[in-house]
Amino acid sequence: MFTPPPSKEEMAAFGFKPEDFDHEAVEIWACNWEAVLFGAVCTQWRVAFGGATGLDYAAVKAVMDMRDIAHERQPEILCDIQMMELEALAVMRERNT
Repeated sequence: MFTPPPSKEEMAAFGFKPEDFDHEAVEIWACNWEAVLFGAVCTQWRVAFGGATGLDYAAVKAVMDMRDIAHERQPEILCDIQMMELEALAVMRERNT
């Protein structure tokens, strides 16, 4: 999602072609399904001069409420989203160096 796919040349170096990969197929375990709302908030980054600093948690909360995620489950889902947020930030920072 935050890392561009390898180029045709990079794939060819390992004997692959673009059609060898189905970029649309992603398996999501049932226990992680609610955390997929990360995709719905991935445009809600707080940004400073150095780039993205983190997600706008008010937007995350709003999406959880709109998706009728039970209030009792929201802290656990937020932890899952924060893990994805940290990895996305690491990828974005790596790309910018």
